[in-house]
Amino acid sequence: MVEREKSESTLTVLVALGANFAIAVLKLIAGVITGSAAMLAEAGHSIADTFTEGLLLTALRRSSKPADRAHPFGYGKERYFWSLMAAVSIFTSGALFAFYEGFRTVFGEPEEQTNPLVGYIVLALAFVLEGVSWLRAARQLRGEAAAEKRTVRQYLNLIDDPTVKTVFFEDSAALVGILLAFGGLAMHDVTGSSVWDGLASVLIGVLLAGVAYLLGRTNMGLLIGRQADPAIVRGAREMLADTPEVEVVVDLLTMVTGTDQVLLCARVDFVDDLTSADLEIVCVRIAGELHERFPDLDEVFLEPVPRSDPELRARVLARYGTTP
Repeated sequence: MVEREKSESTLTVLVALGANFAIAVLKLIAGVITGSAAMLAEAGHSIADTFTEGLLLTALRRSSKPADRAHPFGYGKERYFWSLMAAVSIFTSGALFAFYEGFRTVFGEPEEQTNPLVGYIVLALAFVLEGVSWLRAARQLRGEAAAEKRTVRQYLNLIDDPTVKTVFFEDSAALVGILLAFGGLAMHDVTGSSVWDGLASVLIGVLLAGVAYLLGRTNMGLLIGRQADPAIVRGAREMLADTPEVEVVVDLLTMVTGTDQVLLCARVDFVDDLTSADLEIVCVRIAGELHERFPDLDEVFLEPVPRSDPELRARVLARYGTTP
């Protein structure tokens, strides 16, 4: 299952990479021919997206390395680092260039537009190519959301694979950006004023900055150490509480350590009549049952504790405001 999702993510990124590279070349040629600021801004947008896909491929490759002595929990979080770099790339290479072209055109000398038909044709081709990439990302998102019985919006909020989310967001922004560039090109053509072209470029910059912020915030949360899917947390707690040898689940901590990888630490008050040998066997059994029910639980640690310990209770209360 994990390998299949990884393969799908890789294919989604490769499709986006090929589409964005072709689009970047077409837009750059059209921008030089037409002199359109919005077209040049869109060329910068597509170039940034191409770099982004390269970073996402790096994320997929490096995050799949097995755990070793230096990184006992694996390299899963590398995917979040390189995806964060992709968000930075969208802002620095795409948004800032679009702002520059837009403000230069709006406040600079009026510029004459040449061969707008070339721009219209290139934008139409770009829309088709971006649409193919967007459909690929959307199909993967819908399939994964349906498999977890969630809406696409809910899945996007909880997803721990930033690669497909990045492709989906940047392709959505690309389609909107193409429409903005088309509008700026058309208004410049109709009115003869390059201000419209500049305004379209500024709006493209705002769009890219917004996408970069959303993606950056997502990856920042995953890098810091986000809690696992609430369904896993809730299910693991209920499963522990229903175990005959467990009296009370004192504390339950989870952290996403990579795509489809979750670390779970549970502090549990076991029944008093267990011997040390019994306790060892029970802990091994419970860890196996948890992993079988929730395959994302990559590592499970169970700590026997007394529920009445004042220091432990204080720490739990400080974190949750109440005893779980």
